[in-house]
Amino acid sequence: MQVGGYKKLEVYRKAHALAVRTHAMTLQLPKFEMYEEGSQIRRSSKRVSASIVEGYGVRRYKALYLSYLYRALGSADETQEHLELLHETGSLSDAVVFRELQGASRGVSQMLARFIDGVERQHTRPHGPEDLDPEVPTPDDPDAEAAVELRRLNRKSGIGNRESNRKEPRNGN
Repeated sequence: MQVGGYKKLEVYRKAHALAVRTHAMTLQLPKFEMYEEGSQIRRSSKRVSASIVEGYGVRRYKALYLSYLYRALGSADETQEHLELLHETGSLSDAVVFRELQGASRGVSQMLARFIDGVERQHTRPHGPEDLDPEVPTPDDPDAEAAVELRRLNRKSGIGNRESNRKEPRNGN
C-alpha cells in the first residue's frame, strides 16, 4: 500500500488547509471561547482531514471507506455550524475571516459530497501488495469489514505484534 497516497487527494489537501486556518483563527478568539467553542471547532475541523486519511487506509473495502468519508462530511458540516455560532455570538467578529472560512468550509463539504458520490458510483478495489496477503479478506467476504476493523484495533493495541515470551518445552526435557 502506498504510504501518503491520500496527500494526492485534492479534497484531503483542502480539508487539511482549512483545519490549519481554523486552528489559527481560534487562537485569536476571546479567552472564554478558547476552551469552549474554539476547542470544538478545532476538533471538528481536524476530524475532516483525519477521517479522510483513515478511510484512505481501508479504501479497498467500499462500505468501510464510505463510512469514514461520511464521518468526514459530518465533521465538515459541524465545523460550519461552529463557525456560524462564533460569528453570531460575536466571538468571531472579523467578517472577512468569517466569510473566508465559511466559503472554504462550504467548499470542502461540497467537494467531499462529490467525492463520496464518485466513490459510491465508481469504487474499484485498489491493487497493491496487500492483494497477495492470504489473511486479507476479499470484498465478497461477508465478514470483510469486521475483519479489517478487528485487525486495525489489534494493531492499535499491539496484539499480534509481539512474540510470546513463553518458551515451548522441548521433548524429553
